[in-house]
Amino acid sequence: MKITSKELRNKWLNFYEQRGHVNIGAVSLIGDGTTGVMFNVAGMQPLMPYLLGKKHPMGTRLCNVQGCVRTVDIDSVGDASHFTFFEMMGNWSLGDYFKKEKTAWTFELLTKEFGLDKNKICATVFEGNDSVPRDNETAELLEKLGVKKENIFFKPKEDNWWELEGTVGTPCGPDNEWFYPLVDTPCGRPNCDIDCKCGRYVEIGNDVYMQYKKTATGYEPLSNKNVDTGFGFERMLMFLNGIKDGYKTDLFAGVLSYLEKELGIKYGENEETTKSMRIIADHMRTTVMLIGDVNGIVPSNVGAGYILRRIMRRAVRHAKKINLDVNKLCEVAKIYMTQVYNEAYPLLVEKQDYILAEIQKEIDKFNRALEQGLKEFDKVLFGIEKHKEFAAKSGEKVENIISGKASFRLYDTFGFPIELTKEMAAERGYSVDEDGFKAAFEEHQEKSKGVGKGEFKSGLQDTTYETTRLHTATHMLNAALKKVLGPESHQMGSNITPERLRFDFPCDHKMTDEELAQVEELVNEWIKQKLPVSSREMNKMDAVKIGAEHQFIERYPDIVSVYDIGDVSREICTGPHVKNTSELGTFKIVKEESCSAGVRRIKAVLQ
Repeated sequence: MKITSKELRNKWLNFYEQRGHVNIGAVSLIGDGTTGVMFNVAGMQPLMPYLLGKKHPMGTRLCNVQGCVRTVDIDSVGDASHFTFFEMMGNWSLGDYFKKEKTAWTFELLTKEFGLDKNKICATVFEGNDSVPRDNETAELLEKLGVKKENIFFKPKEDNWWELEGTVGTPCGPDNEWFYPLVDTPCGRPNCDIDCKCGRYVEIGNDVYMQYKKTATGYEPLSNKNVDTGFGFERMLMFLNGIKDGYKTDLFAGVLSYLEKELGIKYGENEETTKSMRIIADHMRTTVMLIGDVNGIVPSNVGAGYILRRIMRRAVRHAKKINLDVNKLCEVAKIYMTQVYNEAYPLLVEKQDYILAEIQKEIDKFNRALEQGLKEFDKVLFGIEKHKEFAAKSGEKVENIISGKASFRLYDTFGFPIELTKEMAAERGYSVDEDGFKAAFEEHQEKSKGVGKGEFKSGLQDTTYETTRLHTATHMLNAALKKVLGPESHQMGSNITPERLRFDFPCDHKMTDEELAQVEELVNEWIKQKLPVSSREMNKMDAVKIGAEHQFIERYPDIVSVYDIGDVSREICTGPHVKNTSELGTFKIVKEESCSAGVRRIKAVLQ
């Protein structure tokens, strides 16, 4: 059965809408802090509160196609099946229907809508253990529908059970996974079924039946049972079109055709070029989705913005590698916005100019340093090779390891994310001293914060009342910069004496007089409002969940102090603060200057 991505999307949604489900649409790709992850990595993740018992405003039968971002296996992107952005087709019953209806609907969807042969469909169900009985109910329902008994396999907990690890009182239960052969003919090994290493069978989706509650001692039945269904969109599209290369679906056809034309080479002709074409196609799609998201982000050196920067700079590097004009990456991005996702994600069309501008800005920023950075990288390797030649004469062994200081220089001076240096090193048979990189990075951070001889925590030179006032002002300056320059702005270092404050922050341009005036005005307005400054102690992860500003959360103790300045600022901090902003007087910026590549510095006083 040949099917386009738009047809598959519509078939899924229409099928469940006809059965009383409400299409809730896709939510933001960006994690909101409640689930402990940076991006949504599964279709059901945004629905977790409702699977745990909260009432959903749109009812008990829901469906959607949800975008996800996952970068844990980014090094595998470049093969035929891995993506950093992907979509999950889902539907849910929140205390409504259960196994009888769900098994029947999935079977109907696969056989009648997608035309799969019921005699070839395989399924796995939970085999049971000492705590929970075997899921015979699902197996019997599947057999009655027409799944052959010999095609139903009972599997252990690690294969066919879902629960939130480390929790008590949460719903959990067995799942039913669906499989289908890519080819009809067995490979020749004995029992060429779903467990055969030949890859003949692929998993096409699963239905989770949350029918138990996890307790401190085991499991007990739930009165309010849920169903959670997840089918991979890209995998299903590939499977239904009878292909094994995920980049040969219509999702990527326009982009690959464009790259073929620009490069003068066919996709698949050359292994290394094909790998780079896949990386460019995948990474630019993810870039478009993250910048164009309803809670869109831009490249930066921290958090989700760092992941985006890493993805974009990897795409730029691979464009250079195959002699593609890096500015053509904007054209690649445009294809996704205007041809592929224009209907499913209309916000991309609305934000097109903004998205392209941000992409071009990052390309320009990295491209300027890339050539010199690559030369520096080659110099580092050349130096190691020369050292090896010299050492060989004395019998000393030198390993192919790039030092932490060298890799940090590539990061700090040329904008190479450590992951990019690692990838380039691996291509040449080298590794990177990651611990050395971390040590160099931390040393740099300490210097940036102005922590030198005689200084105290939080960049304070002493703890007088004057430095306390100025320290409080840095929090307000940080908040004002976020409003004027954008939410990606953050503290990269500070130094405070009794006479002035110094504050470092990421910014790709010299601030204009208008921008500086806006920052000053905001801080002084908050001072005039006589905002209270309050603090509370809490677990550091709870502080993250409530949105407290922080850098390198892993470095903080388990219990931290969170300071609120009215509703203007909320930060994890160790320094002293005034009780009310009315104590600060008048805030005045006396200088704005460059600190290092991509970092600006403000010096300010209180009058």
